[in-house]
Amino acid sequence: MPPTNPGSSVRPTGHLLRILGVGFGIAIIVGGAIGSGILRTPGLVAAQLGSPALIISVWLVGGIYAFCCTLSVIELGAMLPRAGGWYVFSRRAFGEYAGFSVGCIDWIAQAVAVAYLAVAFADFAAELLPSLHGYVKLVSVASVIVLTLLNWLGLRAGSRTQELTCLIKALALIAFVVACFVISPQGAPDAVPLPASLAAPKGALLLGVLLALQAVIITYDGWYFAIYFTEEDSDPARNLPRSSMVGVLTCLAVYVLVNMALLHVLPMNKLAGSEIPGADAAMAVFGGQGKQFILVLAMVTVLSALNATVLLSCRILFGMGRDGWLPRWLASVNAGGTPSAALLVVSLASILLILSGGYEKLIAVSAFLVVVLYLSGFCALFALRVREPDLPRPFKAWGYPWINLGVLLASAAFLVATVVGDLKDALFTLILISLSYPVYSFVARRKRLRLSASHDIMIPPE
Repeated sequence: MPPTNPGSSVRPTGHLLRILGVGFGIAIIVGGAIGSGILRTPGLVAAQLGSPALIISVWLVGGIYAFCCTLSVIELGAMLPRAGGWYVFSRRAFGEYAGFSVGCIDWIAQAVAVAYLAVAFADFAAELLPSLHGYVKLVSVASVIVLTLLNWLGLRAGSRTQELTCLIKALALIAFVVACFVISPQGAPDAVPLPASLAAPKGALLLGVLLALQAVIITYDGWYFAIYFTEEDSDPARNLPRSSMVGVLTCLAVYVLVNMALLHVLPMNKLAGSEIPGADAAMAVFGGQGKQFILVLAMVTVLSALNATVLLSCRILFGMGRDGWLPRWLASVNAGGTPSAALLVVSLASILLILSGGYEKLIAVSAFLVVVLYLSGFCALFALRVREPDLPRPFKAWGYPWINLGVLLASAAFLVATVVGDLKDALFTLILISLSYPVYSFVARRKRLRLSASHDIMIPPE
């Protein structure tokens, strides 16, 4: 892609601004990964394990897994700094259909996430302001519209919003952790006896660890968000490794500290039986104001994740539109550097999902879709190392091939376990993915006819 002039008032169609740096990369990862899950998941993990040492260990293992995954993806992102995320890697490694299929899977998963996060934001707002009960869908739609308008102003506005919400979230979580240790009158949680329901037989320990790891890995999802913005990074070869590693390690530190704080405040039986342990801990620390504090924290947390998902979703459509696999008008970029048409499509699709409630069914299959994306990237790294060994690689994955093989096998095992645990939704996911082939065939046929008629290939070189 030819260089762009950030100061220009008119952007050529298909060109993005190269103005992002390490700060934004960290903010998009931390803002995207740390959602409301950290306020809920510790209770699920505690219910499976019942031991402080095991709980902290599982969160550490989940963070190490995310960090190892990041090492593989950094190589791909720095090597192919183009908007589109996983779609770009699969297209280069396995061809047009693989890229098209992965791009569709990714966009569906992200559109569903936008709808889900918007509804979660509205639910928290309604809890904070009871007068909003009955208007959850309206508040959800309004949140999507506000972020759409904000990002429509340009990349600077969208990126600053991401950095600000991420900073507020991080400071609030740090304040929460400090308050739990400084204010809480609770003693060591080890002294509290576990209920009979948590005294699992030894044979069930392995199953409990696996189920806990599954919940933790889902909570870490978002570790790869920086790859969608490499084309807009001023120096992706330098910045992507730094932002990705720091972002994932920040998430790991926050998750471990929050769990240590919860274990300090809540007895194990209370933690394991809590739907939202963050709220229970806040009540113990702040008294009557604890609920309000945790609701405000949850709203900021979800808002940051929502903005991150809106930002990256339109980059998927932009990349596929520019390459001719979606309507080319999706590759239009406004004066502020925003893929405006793609942003509008993302917003409209998310609003339709919110109003129809259709996202609820798709949420169940999102876990399958996300793991498929992981696998596509790890396989692409192997394929490109073999097929294009001379391709410039500003960053080479540490520990290759063993680390990449390890996360590939771990992700495959995670996918198998998810399929076994939810066969019905797995079959629905398989059908959904298979539908991409006839759509691809139709688009490819039209594309060939258009190219033969014009005798002018419009797809830019990699």
